[in-house]
Amino acid sequence: MVGIVKDEIFLEHKPEGYHPENPERLRSIYSVLPDLDKEGLIYIESREATHEELSYIHERAYVEFIASTKGSRRRLDPDTYVSPLSYDAAIRAAGAVIVLSDAIMKGYVKNGFALVRPPGHHAERSRAMGFCLFNNVAIGARYLQNKYGIQRISIIDFDLHHGNGTQNSFYNEKGVLYFSTHQYPYYPGTGWLDEIGENEGKGYTVNVPLSYGMGDEDYVFVFNEILLPILNQYKPDFIMVSAGFDAYYKDPLGGMSLTENGYSLITKILLSLSEKLCEGRLLCVLEGGYNVEGLAICVKKVIEVLKNSSSRDLNKPTNPSKKAIHTVEEVKKRLSPYWTF
Repeated sequence: MVGIVKDEIFLEHKPEGYHPENPERLRSIYSVLPDLDKEGLIYIESREATHEELSYIHERAYVEFIASTKGSRRRLDPDTYVSPLSYDAAIRAAGAVIVLSDAIMKGYVKNGFALVRPPGHHAERSRAMGFCLFNNVAIGARYLQNKYGIQRISIIDFDLHHGNGTQNSFYNEKGVLYFSTHQYPYYPGTGWLDEIGENEGKGYTVNVPLSYGMGDEDYVFVFNEILLPILNQYKPDFIMVSAGFDAYYKDPLGGMSLTENGYSLITKILLSLSEKLCEGRLLCVLEGGYNVEGLAICVKKVIEVLKNSSSRDLNKPTNPSKKAIHTVEEVKKRLSPYWTF
């Protein structure tokens, strides 16, 4: 069974005037959910994350600051806004990841997708940025560690932009392995090859900075050549996904060439890894994606893969670009002291 979390409160995080991160993103996704065969889907109600849970990742003073914005409208930085109900949406977005984590751990569902906003992977310990208020996926990972004692979690981030907040949350530890594919150079300017973690976390941050224009075959090549061998050695107990869809070829903020088929293929890889390594425990959390029609198409494809775990042609040869091959070689060089390729 696939768990889906959706909530009307996520539509109440509203910009003043035009902003690419707006309620139409989720409305578009929610509109295609009835087209999915309901067999195999379970809708799970979200809840509010507590301040204690938010403080697993964020400074308590920062949590209280975001809470103080309730009922107001302001800019927190040039890209990031709050509206009167943004705080309510944000605590339920983090709570959605928590309740879905519980549902997976208790065996109520096998995997799931938290269809939330505002997104989270740019949010730092004491700073909102990049459209993000609270780091939903990082809070969920720490919740899994604290409540269930999970020792090895992998966070896979295929958003177009590097998840600086998630990386920094776990940069000095090995209990969470962070893997990111992202367009580089691009916002927020982090995620270069040499960012591999520090102290006991060295080797547990894996950045794959990709050049403009990378497409389906490049991404599949990266996942097969880098992610597969690393996760097969790390053996995570739970896989989380920062699922951003702004690498879609029609995205107005992006410069990549992924199609809905590409997202389907990389989800098949992730699902196969979860079934092999951690009893199918796979939790996707919505991040970016700003072509509303394409976003809905891609999310629908991902959910269809989560529902149908058979017939995954994972060993199909790919024809990656020379730039992708070069990047993979450079990543392997940086990480060869820690992993076998």
